[in-house]
Order: sequence, then C-alpha cells, then structure tokens
Amino acid sequence: MPGGARGDSAEVEPHGGGVAALTQEEALEMIKESLHGGQEGESDYDANVTHVFVVLGASGDLATKKIYPTLWWLFRDRLLPDNTYFVGYARSNIKVDDIRKKTFQHMQVKDDQKNRLDEFFQHNSYVAGSYDKAEDFQHLNEEIKKFENAGRANRLFYLALPPSVYKEVASNIRASCMAQGTFKCRRSGDERKCWTRVIVEKPFGHDSDSSAQLSNHFASLFAEDEIYRIDHYLGKEMVQNLMVLRFANRILTPVWNRDNVACVTILFKEPFGTQGRGGYFDDYGIIRDVMQNHLLQILSLVAMERPVSTKAEDIRNEKVKVLRCINEVQLNDVVLGQYVGDPEGKGDAKEGYLDDPTVPKGSTTPTFALAVLHIHNERWEGVPFILRCGKALNERKAEVRIQFRDVSGNIFRPGEIDRNELVFRVQPGEAVYMKLMSKKPGMLFDCEVTELDFTYGSRYAGVKLPDAYERLILDVFCGSQINFVRSDELVEAWRIFTPLLHAIESQKPLKPLPIPYKYGSRGPREADELAAQHNFKYTGAYKWVSSKP
Repeated sequence: MPGGARGDSAEVEPHGGGVAALTQEEALEMIKESLHGGQEGESDYDANVTHVFVVLGASGDLATKKIYPTLWWLFRDRLLPDNTYFVGYARSNIKVDDIRKKTFQHMQVKDDQKNRLDEFFQHNSYVAGSYDKAEDFQHLNEEIKKFENAGRANRLFYLALPPSVYKEVASNIRASCMAQGTFKCRRSGDERKCWTRVIVEKPFGHDSDSSAQLSNHFASLFAEDEIYRIDHYLGKEMVQNLMVLRFANRILTPVWNRDNVACVTILFKEPFGTQGRGGYFDDYGIIRDVMQNHLLQILSLVAMERPVSTKAEDIRNEKVKVLRCINEVQLNDVVLGQYVGDPEGKGDAKEGYLDDPTVPKGSTTPTFALAVLHIHNERWEGVPFILRCGKALNERKAEVRIQFRDVSGNIFRPGEIDRNELVFRVQPGEAVYMKLMSKKPGMLFDCEVTELDFTYGSRYAGVKLPDAYERLILDVFCGSQINFVRSDELVEAWRIFTPLLHAIESQKPLKPLPIPYKYGSRGPREADELAAQHNFKYTGAYKWVSSKP
C-alpha cells in the first residue's frame, strides 16, 4: 500500500469486494475454467480429442531448458487435454531416457510428483531423422499415427530449431505430417477437421527481405491461423495485463496521450554477458535479439488505440495500425554500446564481450542499444518512445515507464517536485506502481516521492504465476493468436529497424561503432544524454522497494 501504510496489513481490505488472496489451487481452477470456457466462445480447446505435440530439435538447448519443462508443468497441473502425447524429433541418435536425464534438472520436480513425472514420460516417444529428407518425416508421421484415435488427432509442431532449417522443415511437415480426419466439437456437436499448428521461434528473418522470403514460404504452405510466431514476452503476466490496465480503468483514459505524457521508456536490462554464447549472439546483436521484437511488441500494446473487442484479430489490427505510424529509426536517434571488462569486478565481470572466445575477433556487434522512436498520430505526436536494452548492465530489469509532464504553476520550492511516473514492472517481481508527490510528516509543506503500489507478490501471495511459455503453448491448444505475431506486424517491425541494421553492419568506413561501457554499469553515458535530450528526466534519488507479502 502507499508510503508508510504499506505495513499496516490490518487495514487492507479485499479488492472489489472479493477475497484478499488467491490460493494456488484456486488459480489453477480459474485457468482450467478459462480453457473450457474460452474467450467469447473462441477457444477450441477440447479435452476429449487426441493431441500430438511434436518437438522438432528435441535434443537442443531450447527444448531441454524450456520446451520439455513447460510441457511437464502443463501435464503436471492437468492443464493439457487428457489424451496428449509428445514426440521428440532431432538428428541425434538418442532415446526418451536421454531426454529425461537432460531435462530433469530444469523441471523443478518435487518428491511427491515423481509418479506423475513417470506418467509424463510414458506419453513421450522419440524419432531420429534429418531436417531435409522427406522419408525421415514420413517415419515421423508413422510415429504420430501410433497415438491417433481411429486416425484422428490434432497436431502441434514446435520448431525449436535454427532458422536456417525452417524452410526445409516447414516443407516436409506440409508434405508428410499434416493432420487428417475429423472430430466432433464438444460445444457445437459439429464435425470439424483435425487441425495442424506450427509454432515458430524468433528470429523470424534477419531483415525485411529475409523475413519476407520466409513469410512467403510459410504462407505458401500454411494458412495464417496455422502459424504461431512466438515472442515469449507476449506471454508474460504484466505484458498481458497492459490490456486490462489500459482499457478497464477510467482514471487512465484521459491522461494517456501527448497532452499529459512527457515520454515513454521501455527497458530491458540483463546483469550478465554472453557467457560463451557470443558466437550465436554475434550473428544477431541486441537490436534483433530484444529491441525489434520484445520491446517493439510492448510498445504496440502501450500505444495502440482501443480495439473493438478482445478478439485476436481486433487486437492485432490495432497493433499494426500504431506500428505503421512509426518512421524508420534514424542513426542520430540511436546510441550503441559494447561492454568491456571491469578490472575491479569479480568472475565474469572482468571479461568484456571481445574476451568471449566464441566472439569473432574485432566484432563491432552492439550489446547495448538505445533508440528513440516517434509515433506520428493524433494521440502520440511529439512524445518520444525510448527503447533501451543491453547485456552486462547493473541489474536485471524489464519495465515500461510512463513519465508525465511537469506540474503547471508549481507553488512549491524549485526542484522539490519530481514528475509523476506510472511503472509496469515486467520482471523481476511483477508489479504496477505510480510515483506521486506527498507531504512529509511534520509542520511544513515539504514534499517527497511515494508510490501507489500493486505488487503481485503481495496481492497474490503464494500463487505461482504461469510461465510465459506455459501461457503461450496453452494458447496454441486453444487456437488463440492474441499473443502471437501476425505477418503484417512482422513486416512493420522489420521496416522500422532494417535500415538501421544495414547501416550498423555495412562495411563503410563511417559506419557507427559501439561505445565501450564497463560491465556492471548503466551503459554508455551517451545513452543517458540522448534520453535527456528527448524529455526524459532521471533524478536517481528514488528507488522503488517491492512490498513484502
């Protein structure tokens, strides 16, 4: 709660006349009800139909650390349809037991869940094969058929693969592994065709041209409603909450515009470097890795107009509209950086980006970027949107910071009044808080910054929020594309950043070079200067402290 009242829990009343807290069991039941109830009848989640989930790249890092653990958590909590089976596919000559051994350390299995884990792996199988041979995918299809009910099953394919093999894999899925047959819809009783859905990981292309080629290839094989381009940031609780906080609270509607907002900062910070993954990172850089997808998707949710409904296409239409109002990023609106080691640091902090043995010698790939974007429409004309992201910085944090204009006609001492800010903390520790000015206790009108604080850990103490991948995979089972990137969104995102990327990666002698910044710092000083030039005021005197449950 605000200021000094935070610890006075006896006076905290339940919100909205409801219960003051939600148990983990109640949270799971709510999720199950939403799966079966759907969004205005849109969900085609059907617990009675057989589903086969194929993990392509089953022996890889993403599958080991994220996809298999996520599937286990969903299976453990009985959130998947009862007759769901899992088929791993990769070039490696391994068995299901090998997958179990590799993934176990990432699955967070409690002692009383081991029998359930046995059940999970009894629903698993594995096929070894190449990604470019049709006969190997025919063998995969035969494996899938073993789990079908009278030749019927819905099929999901997760491409946990390098983008270099996307085209061949997509072609082989289309040629050999599409779902066949029909099933009876549990709601309408109608016969429906079994469906196939393909989940594609970023990066979806390298620039506008490569993305267009890949999109055209997928479009020649699958319908748009069969393609799920996953951006895991769209599955995070606070990112999804942006829709509700924006459009379900009258108090925010009148101030959400250029008349009241000074600037918007969307921030992503990691306190570690590439840690031996520099070879992969160097091919993409921080702009492709974070800014062009995660941060731009958040920007579209913050800035879009109110959709006509909460249906997927209505929401995605508004996101595309606002992206179309953004011009290409200009070099003079960008600061690039690359971290160097801190001689006084400990462990990895002593090592700079170029000290990573997997990074090419003399690489100029940025590990930090700040870019200022402008939205040319009636609501946001003149308001800078500052996107800032980097590795090896001073903390782990992702947030949206709406900074409001200065108070007009200030009657207090000069410099005593800070700007109001509305902050959406995405990670760590989901929270929404508003920085306000308040009177200090005492006889004088002295002012200090305090906050209105909604911290998830306090409001929903003891409740484990679903992981982003859990939400998104459930969305695919439900056929909901709200939290997935549509092809025209992708076109606009690449249009905005491709000229900048080409300028950075050109071989011209005057191309922009990254500014060195010390491991564990805030990033290049020039980034703070550019943000200040675009109406962002940083005082550094206030630090938000999360409420304790």
